[in-house]
Amino acid sequence: MDATAVTPLLEEYSSIETQLADPETHSDQVALKRLNKRYAALAPTIAAIREWEEAGGDVEAAVEMASEDESIAAELPALRERAEQTSERLRRLLVPRDPDDDRDVILEVKAGEGGEESALFAGDLLRMYLRYAERRSWKTQLLDATESDLGGYKDVRLAIHATGTPAPGEAPWARLKYEGGVHRVQRVPVTESQGRIHTSAAGVLVMPDLDDPEEVELDHNLLKIDVFRSSGPGGQSVNTTDSAVRITHLPTGLVVSCQNEKSQLQNKESALRVLRARLHQLAVEEAEAEASAARRSQVRTVDRSERIRTYNFPENRIADHRTGFKAYNLDHVLDGDLDPVVQSAVEADEAARMAALGSSDT
Repeated sequence: MDATAVTPLLEEYSSIETQLADPETHSDQVALKRLNKRYAALAPTIAAIREWEEAGGDVEAAVEMASEDESIAAELPALRERAEQTSERLRRLLVPRDPDDDRDVILEVKAGEGGEESALFAGDLLRMYLRYAERRSWKTQLLDATESDLGGYKDVRLAIHATGTPAPGEAPWARLKYEGGVHRVQRVPVTESQGRIHTSAAGVLVMPDLDDPEEVELDHNLLKIDVFRSSGPGGQSVNTTDSAVRITHLPTGLVVSCQNEKSQLQNKESALRVLRARLHQLAVEEAEAEASAARRSQVRTVDRSERIRTYNFPENRIADHRTGFKAYNLDHVLDGDLDPVVQSAVEADEAARMAALGSSDT
């Protein structure tokens, strides 16, 4: 491990400490939140750096004294092993992290192939994420929803926020970013009279929720904003005023609509918030594609052939096709016990990043 590799982190940590001690910093809540997140994210790495430096210093001191003191010489193997362990732990922490890992998320679930059954499954997924958030003491906000005739969802959009400053790797984006893709369900639909098992799919899209609207600059001259009346299942109007808002970003063709709030202004603000998140995600993906970075892409089209996970109700089985995770506690997972599934993706991602770092060193 090269000491020069950790110097910038130590300097950044010291700089943030200075800024946090400055009363003027506390007058800008957005900047303060960003500094606190970064400070918390750096803390484990800084602790590992100091432990690594201490272990290395102990080895150097023991080597100098070993020729004069047999008891110190006997301690050398254990000291060197500790130094190796601290070096390996630090190396893992220095693997480049996703810069969005400390963010909250906006999560969308869309019904896909399978008609009403897919919409009902989309509702099951929504409840799973709501219960998972509840287990983690996260706050949730329903931004927009279009219900189906049987009580499911054609599409639904949810904001998920951490409470306080989460530990590194524990923020909503760090845990939920792996949920993006197509989720396949196998079960007997409520609309099936013959008891046959059907397969349908719902899509999940996860985006980082930006702390500061200014992170993505929007030229309002490039936005087409339409207003209309909110509608419910079957298309019936649920509002007598044009409170629903649809925003089209003309350069990219991205379209966002929100109708959950009764106020047109609130719906517009929610739609702009989602649009900024989508544009941010699009910019990140484009930048990494140009750099040929291997990033997990989230499926925009809800097609069963591009599934990331299968939920098999007859066998009470859940299987993640990216990581090989399989368990027979689907009922518990749908009740919010999602951490083991998520952790399998976290560990697979970490292993891939470690492997990539190792290959770049050789």
